[in-house]
Amino acid sequence: MENSMKYLVILLCAAPFAVSAVEVPIEGTVQSRCVIETDTPGVYGNPNAYTLTTSPTDGGVVPIVRFDVTLADAYKAKITHPTSFSASPTLNDTQTWTGSTEVSSMSDAGMSGYEAAKVEYGSSTEFDLTVAGSTWFKTSSSATNGGDKAFPGGTYRAVVEAECIAK
Repeated sequence: MENSMKYLVILLCAAPFAVSAVEVPIEGTVQSRCVIETDTPGVYGNPNAYTLTTSPTDGGVVPIVRFDVTLADAYKAKITHPTSFSASPTLNDTQTWTGSTEVSSMSDAGMSGYEAAKVEYGSSTEFDLTVAGSTWFKTSSSATNGGDKAFPGGTYRAVVEAECIAK
């Protein structure tokens, strides 16, 4: 009886140390408060045999993209002008690309500093979206075929990449 009593005491003392654990999942969905829309699709003009450009004076149309932000100072706009064609006829040389992005218009006067504060690197331009509202950005693009060789006839497409990056 004494031994069984010892086991009972040990068992009762150990009982509080028996632990049961359960992992309880927590999920959430975050919706971006930055939306990007194409306002004006671009068109390449062909002012001479070896140049394609979005310049309106050369028959082109500058593409315009709109960023709608509902949460101030939470996002950056990153816009990259083309450095190659996404579709084209077979090309007979290499192309030289140029381009730039700038603020076209804005819904709030507080956005007036965006252009002066933009950061350019490579073919990309970043804007710190510090004010809630809509901002329109225009991106010019030009491609010159190497050695002043004529572009072959056909359809040419290039893409402006617009990203909203959470800060």
